[in-house]
Amino acid sequence: MHKIDDMNIIGTKWVFRNKMDEDGNIVRNKARLVTKGYNKEEGIDFDEIYAPSARLEVVRLLLAYACMCNFKLHQMDVKSAFLNGFLNEEMYVSQPPKFEDHLYPNHVFKLKKALYGLIQAPRQWYERLNNFLLSKGYARGAVDKTLVIRKYDNDVILAQVCVDDIIFGSNNNTLCEEFIAAMQGEFEMSMMGELTYFLGLQLKQLKHGTFLNQSKYCFNLLKKFKMKDCKEVATPITIN
Repeated sequence: MHKIDDMNIIGTKWVFRNKMDEDGNIVRNKARLVTKGYNKEEGIDFDEIYAPSARLEVVRLLLAYACMCNFKLHQMDVKSAFLNGFLNEEMYVSQPPKFEDHLYPNHVFKLKKALYGLIQAPRQWYERLNNFLLSKGYARGAVDKTLVIRKYDNDVILAQVCVDDIIFGSNNNTLCEEFIAAMQGEFEMSMMGELTYFLGLQLKQLKHGTFLNQSKYCFNLLKKFKMKDCKEVATPITIN
């Protein structure tokens, strides 16, 4: 820890939330220490903050391609993804609430890696992940930079990155195993098996096609606008 002087100190807070599966069941209770990044100043606390984000159209194209080439997509999750990004700036945060050191109450922590809540955290995570994948021989997509590709003769492996969720697949299972081993060797990962839920899409990958539905997404919309008990009608609705 460092003693507070004329440093620009960023506050911290705890965020608690429940993580749910595609059926709306609670699978994990999460507690995360985040920074109060809204009080930072551009040019002092951060420079560039842009980070690419996966588009739903690209995900649909990837699903269609995998279905056409007859291979299944799988999913992995990076645990605490933003904590993997290295900071370029010198930053200090206050001691976590309820975990203050009573012997050194005026000391703060100097960050080496990003924390959730920092404006540049997504960029630093994508930068580290991108550099790692490029070092392993992968190439970024020409149009969508969150899609990475690697080709071996007639075989290919594709991976789509959406923050801390990664979906991937190949017409050669050996390439998938190598990708999993490489990612688990560099980051702390959770393997989630065959892709069943991603960006609001519920999926069922079968031999004769991939089936999609958004029942959970629709249910969440109804719940948000307090319309769960509304009257059902056919579409298009009748005039009266």
